[in-house]
Amino acid sequence: MTGTRFDVLGVGNAIVDVLARVDDAFVDTHGLAKDAMLLIDEERAEQLYAAMPPGQEISGGSAANSLAGIASLGARGAYIGKVAEDQLGEVFAHDLRAAGVHYDTAPLFGGPATARCLIAVPPDARRAMNTFLGASALINEDDIDPGLVKASSVTFLEGYLFDRPEAKTAFVRAAEIAQANDRRVALTLSDIFCVERHRASFRQLVKNHIDVLFANEAELKSLYELDDFDAALAAVRAETRVAAVTRSEKGAVIVSGDAEARIPAQEVGQVVDTTGAGDLFAAGFLAAYARGMSLDACGRLGVIAASEIISHMGARPQTGLQALAARQGLELPDAEA
Repeated sequence: MTGTRFDVLGVGNAIVDVLARVDDAFVDTHGLAKDAMLLIDEERAEQLYAAMPPGQEISGGSAANSLAGIASLGARGAYIGKVAEDQLGEVFAHDLRAAGVHYDTAPLFGGPATARCLIAVPPDARRAMNTFLGASALINEDDIDPGLVKASSVTFLEGYLFDRPEAKTAFVRAAEIAQANDRRVALTLSDIFCVERHRASFRQLVKNHIDVLFANEAELKSLYELDDFDAALAAVRAETRVAAVTRSEKGAVIVSGDAEARIPAQEVGQVVDTTGAGDLFAAGFLAAYARGMSLDACGRLGVIAASEIISHMGARPQTGLQALAARQGLELPDAEA
């Protein structure tokens, strides 16, 4: 894919992850639910944020995690996501840029605050997550920079963002610009609950606008309302250029027309935290795909990136992915001018 400034442009929920270690008394006092993610309003978000002890604040959101992984692999990434003109909005922008990702979406003025996922980690590590979507959900087609889409080999859309009509319009706008300029469009289904809420819209988007679809096995079967995995694979073959389907310990299956690559899972000493595994699989796959690598290489690089993430807490690499991949014989070719 020639003539591009960026390998991948992500469009997604711009969320700041706020992680802090707490004791069980904090969990009980604030009525937190372990092993759960709850959506909360702005008032509750402000109360919890003020009460949480010092911790770590890092730019988050599914597609943003993918873009950070893409940068760690040595590829060129850009991101579109909405924050507010506030402290956490500045944290998000600074952190993502520091990771090596281009980011310049105009902040929201006079609306809800920057989105945040408040993650309380008690002694038993059973995390309690409370998410306020805030400004991130208010992205619209005016936030889609045509120049960025034209300058990117692949535009990557995050299914979590699909709830509001304005976001759906923004997705279609981005896809149309990409297609008109011979660029590719990728979508992650994000979560089976997203599929159940938006199945008809997702099906229409996939059939008409998506070149690369990311899903796990359950999401794919739900999308086509099929119980049989092979039948779901056959259905997605007919509707997309490429589908990359993760299957946990079974690895991943990549299909493109009559071609198929089955990638085994990589052995990990200890699985610590699966948060972000799908995001980083997409990072590895898209970095390789944008540089014209084979389906097998795309899948292998995705598995390498995902395996690094599940070996530690958090959804950002703690080991440079470019060097990690090189040690396993995978290096991205140079970007074409």
